[in-house]
Amino acid sequence: MDPIDALREIAFRLERELAPSFKVKAFRHAAEAIAGISADDLAARVRDGQLKRTPGIGARTFEVIHQTVDGQVPDYLQVLRERGEEPLAEGGRALHALLRGDLHSHTSSSDGGSPLEEMAQAARLLGRDYLAVTDHSPNLTVANGLSAELLSEQVDLVDAYNGSRPADERFRLLAGIEVDILEDGTLDQEAELLSQLDVVVASVHSKLRAEERAMTRRMLRAIEDPPTDVLGHCTGRLVMGSRGTRPESTFDAARVFAACAENQVAVEVNSRPERQDPPDGLIQQALDAGCLFSIDSDAHAPGQLDFLQYGAARAEANGIPAERIVTTWPRERLLEWSGRRR
Repeated sequence: MDPIDALREIAFRLERELAPSFKVKAFRHAAEAIAGISADDLAARVRDGQLKRTPGIGARTFEVIHQTVDGQVPDYLQVLRERGEEPLAEGGRALHALLRGDLHSHTSSSDGGSPLEEMAQAARLLGRDYLAVTDHSPNLTVANGLSAELLSEQVDLVDAYNGSRPADERFRLLAGIEVDILEDGTLDQEAELLSQLDVVVASVHSKLRAEERAMTRRMLRAIEDPPTDVLGHCTGRLVMGSRGTRPESTFDAARVFAACAENQVAVEVNSRPERQDPPDGLIQQALDAGCLFSIDSDAHAPGQLDFLQYGAARAEANGIPAERIVTTWPRERLLEWSGRRR
């Protein structure tokens, strides 16, 4: 087994278990530390102990590298793999098995922890057909939102990644954005650029305690804007986690979900454990309104891509039919849907 692959898989599996970030970073940093070392040189440094003195290599990461150099699957990785056989969520397994992709993820280009290539590698490991890269837009400065120029560069990176893969490979990255819904309801990016993306997730990130009528107007304008494909974490609530809790935004759900259904905008079932957004009652209202849905991870690190298990469990518990979940669709059908909206 390649030692870099082993270290990255360990980091992925630790993230999946919600391990402390310092543990995850230790394995990613070790992978970076040995990235430029040839296999023969690495083996020699392991044998003479020089690798132990390399910055970024600790006792546990040295053990992992040592065992891979000896042709073994590292003991620590094997333990994590065995633990990983247990599902993250109770229920939702049948629906989770039908999910083909994920329309909401972040990379180190904005506030994610890993570059585009590592997110893609993790999605492939999970058997996904597609992953949309949806970093933040300029208004969200706290999350290093991308300017139009930087977003264009990222689209080129997505194209380059896909172009480097075998033509018959099933997996593909999709070029996207999580665009801020500004206070007046406009989308925080150039319209022409948005029209060129595969997927646009539109989310409210500011003034979450706005008065109900103002929030409703704001959301309706964004939903009716042709580039919008998915309404992200619609209430903005937080129910647990290091950031504390936050109540849900208030808006006229009947009008908002009616507009989503009319404009074929999917309502996101956000899979992050701290969000669980929308609440169950709003999922039922969106169902009754005839909405489409998108089960998304909102992953900010590779291991979090497996959070789709949580979203699938909630969607299944609320009786959302698989056919109305766009992330169960083949990529060709998904892109026809998102392209038609523009």
